[in-house]
Amino acid sequence: MSHQHHSAPSPFRQPRAVWAVAFACVVSFMGIGLVDPILPALSVKLHASPSQVSLLFTSYLLVTAVAMLVTNLVSSRIGPKRTLIAGLVLIVIFAALAGSSHSIGGIVGFRAGWGLGNALFIATSLAVIVASASGGFGGAIILYETALGIGIAVGPLLGGTLGGISWRGPFYGVSVLMFIALIATITLVPKTPRPAERTSIAAPIAALRHRGLLIMSLTAVFYNWGFFTMLGYAPYPMHLSEHQLGLVFTGWGLLVAVFSVAVAPRLQRRFGTAKTLYANLFLLAVVLAVIGACTNSPKAVIVAVIVCGAFIGINNTLTTQAVMTVAPVPRPVASASYGFVRFIGGGLAPFVAGKLADHYNIHVPFYAGAAAFLIAIAVLATGHRILTEAERAAEETAAGQRPGAAVGEIVGVGRTGTANGNPPVVVAIDAGPAADAVTAAAAELAGRLNAPLELLHVHEIAVVGDDAVDRESYEQARARVQRRLDELAAGGVPAAGHVLRSVADHGHAGSLIAEHARAVGAQVVAIGGPSHGGVAHLLDGSASQRLIAEAGCRVMVVPPGPEPAERAATTV
Repeated sequence: MSHQHHSAPSPFRQPRAVWAVAFACVVSFMGIGLVDPILPALSVKLHASPSQVSLLFTSYLLVTAVAMLVTNLVSSRIGPKRTLIAGLVLIVIFAALAGSSHSIGGIVGFRAGWGLGNALFIATSLAVIVASASGGFGGAIILYETALGIGIAVGPLLGGTLGGISWRGPFYGVSVLMFIALIATITLVPKTPRPAERTSIAAPIAALRHRGLLIMSLTAVFYNWGFFTMLGYAPYPMHLSEHQLGLVFTGWGLLVAVFSVAVAPRLQRRFGTAKTLYANLFLLAVVLAVIGACTNSPKAVIVAVIVCGAFIGINNTLTTQAVMTVAPVPRPVASASYGFVRFIGGGLAPFVAGKLADHYNIHVPFYAGAAAFLIAIAVLATGHRILTEAERAAEETAAGQRPGAAVGEIVGVGRTGTANGNPPVVVAIDAGPAADAVTAAAAELAGRLNAPLELLHVHEIAVVGDDAVDRESYEQARARVQRRLDELAAGGVPAAGHVLRSVADHGHAGSLIAEHARAVGAQVVAIGGPSHGGVAHLLDGSASQRLIAEAGCRVMVVPPGPEPAERAATTV
């Protein structure tokens, strides 16, 4: 192996516009656990029952659910930046109003407005970061994952710290931080183009006619039921101060972030999505049952809540990945349909849990939450064949055994010239800036070897926590392949062009490329080097490392570099 070392750009070297949106993402994700440390304090100081306080979650999540039906409609008409700004404005206003309220009813109402703002924000923030990032698609995803992890982990800590001063502190804190993010977004984020296709308000509802998407969404309803039962009622039997509750939920948030980003993809590769979800939902049921049985033991509840974070992180990532795998509709539509249904479960759970606690005792809501997790397993089982067939189709089509245009499939676009029978050179590219250099290097190598070229354009849908994003549309990917085929034809290089649709962790595409290389008997595979290094490279699940391990032939890695002379390829 001969090589020359180059320093790869860090995903954290980004334009100021990206940092503005990433900062807002951190604050937005803080909202998941921000209010938990102050729930008992709100109950005492505002003379409200726990069931009344739980309506903070109900109003927020139900409005978020309904808003998911219109976020794509709004974004497709006014553009992502204006949608982002609208969401930030609403969060700033309603968080401040919640902090200024003098009754639990007022806070519940203002939390509804906050939920509308958050729905507009989360529907566009990841897409804006991807569109504005300079560290490549993978770098943008790493940055978003970092924001998610920091927000989930720091939110409860900030809520506990500010809540120890006053229960109003967390609300005012979010308002101030989001106002800073709002000013930065207005001044630093460039105007973003409107999507080429407008989304109708009926599209997310119509998409639920597809059985796979409906089953996964209903599974998420019962999962969210158990999750928000834990989030809304677990603070009460702990009998801790605001600051202590903040520390407990910070531990919970750290496990959510780590297991969502680093552990869930590995479990999925090892055991498959369905089996991992069955086991994970069962363990969540066990944990919630333990909390229900041990409400008289604060230590047991504390440990169970923290441990629960690991399973929550796994479930968030794999459920979203499963939705994107089985849904036969565009990603924004699938995401809106799924979000609409699942947030209904999250919104109703705290309200019903409160009624159960009022009429029976505090044990019953947790037992009901455990039952909800078990029901989620039963619902998921009704779609087991759909999910496993979708995953199997991805593996088979990567090996060239079946055609199509679903996620995980390799779709032929066109062919130029006549193959001479020699083993081909496979070149795998994406929509990133290094694609031209990698294609040129592969074409030069194919010419020296007198071999045809197999051009594989990776159209990747990345799953981040419970969100997903793609850099380009499927039609744009096909158009890019055709353009490159025309360029290769003009240079006299015989080539076949394909689009690989991939949804999984970032390294999953590497396995699919390796499958295709083995299927066509490739003698060399050419790819671009990782666009980021250090810790980010480890978290990325490196497609190049997976490809090198599984390809069964030589792999030529073309490292990033501003000038062709600086790109000394590595051959493994």
